[in-house]
Amino acid sequence: MKNNKPLIYIAILSVLLGGCSFAPDYQRPAADLPESWPAAGAQSKTAPAGNWWSLYGDATLAKLVEEALANNQDLALATARVDEARALARVVDSALAPSVDAGFQRDRLRLSDRSATRLPAGTALERNNYRSQLNVSYELDLWGRLRNDAKAARSELLASAAARETVRIALTAEVVQSYYALRALDAQVRATRRSLELRQSDLKLQRVRADAGLINDYALRQLEAEVAAAQAQLPQLERRRSGEELALGVLLGRSPRALLQSAVERGPLAETPVAAVVPADLPSELLLRRPDIVAAEQQLIAANARIGAARAALFPRIGLSGYVGSESAALTDLFSGPARIWSLGFGLAQPIFQGGRLFGEIEAVKARERQAVAQYQKTLQNAFREVHDALIAQSRAREAFDAENTRAAALSESLRLARIRYDNGLSSQLEVFDAERNLLNAELNRAEALRAQRAAVADVVRALGGGWEKQ
Repeated sequence: MKNNKPLIYIAILSVLLGGCSFAPDYQRPAADLPESWPAAGAQSKTAPAGNWWSLYGDATLAKLVEEALANNQDLALATARVDEARALARVVDSALAPSVDAGFQRDRLRLSDRSATRLPAGTALERNNYRSQLNVSYELDLWGRLRNDAKAARSELLASAAARETVRIALTAEVVQSYYALRALDAQVRATRRSLELRQSDLKLQRVRADAGLINDYALRQLEAEVAAAQAQLPQLERRRSGEELALGVLLGRSPRALLQSAVERGPLAETPVAAVVPADLPSELLLRRPDIVAAEQQLIAANARIGAARAALFPRIGLSGYVGSESAALTDLFSGPARIWSLGFGLAQPIFQGGRLFGEIEAVKARERQAVAQYQKTLQNAFREVHDALIAQSRAREAFDAENTRAAALSESLRLARIRYDNGLSSQLEVFDAERNLLNAELNRAEALRAQRAAVADVVRALGGGWEKQ
């Protein structure tokens, strides 16, 4: 018992110093935040926290989002990175616990009978040796080096999980925006085809009139040019629609075969814009839960902990090791009392001269911590800028849609009046074609404005870090 007193003293010292750490006390960097967001309009509403895309009221869209969440490869990659960070955190945590392993060894050797050392008479030249033992080793973390490493690893795990959530939010927003871009192109293709059919029908009639000498060749060629202009628009729109459908299929995680052979399902589309979303009556600190800000802060916490680990490397490392087991020349005697063996060791390693390496490592981790602070502040600034821009874009997109909707209604009435004037001989067919061209452009612009308004709502939700509910 007397020989074990130094080890007992060390154990007591490790308990007393167990809370010792050289890491700076972490405090979230100060940020000058506005008190609240701009007041919401009459149509504003919150975005459901679990499935914010349900605010569009489109069951087909909801199915597509769920498909993307299940199959998208970017999200699968982010999930694998979280799994890797979790595994690495377990590896680092394991250093805080004792290491225990068991071993069994069997040796057979033969001694020389002609060596310089003469063996006693009767000594067996060939012998067996059996050994089994349980090995234990443990490092006393007096200065917090291992604890700070573990804290840094856990923070990096949380940062990785936040990065995955960022990917998830971005993915759902991209699916929503791509889906409504596809629907807008569908509407534009339909409008172009409808206008083209009307113009082709009118052109057939005008060719009959030209053959009868009722209109001249110059007027006929102008009418043919109007029809050709509408025909030139259609292939471009169909090409864009095909590209958008393929892009959406990639977001959904579909296989190459499915991308080429399966069309993306469309649901019924309302012609009215979705209600705006504004975080009314919520503090601006809501944004601090945005995943990329959470990830930046966790990286800062990890860098802070790395400083403590680097500082602790200047102090002694104290390790305990030992084993217990048995050793015998005969396997039958291996576990008998006389075969018992054990060992208990104490080791101390103190850096003396490293050529400035340890101090250089401390300066490096301090610099990384300053980088993490700057990255956190930059992420916070960008987040508030994105929210501000998204809220303005949402409001302006609604105004643009209302204007385009009014314009399309007015041009629709203008086309009706132009046809009445033409039927009564008060204007030429070119005036009707001109009205049809203006109406087609207005319908294309209205479809684009509706897409932009729906996309702007998704941008607001993404900028705010996903859906939220009033508490």
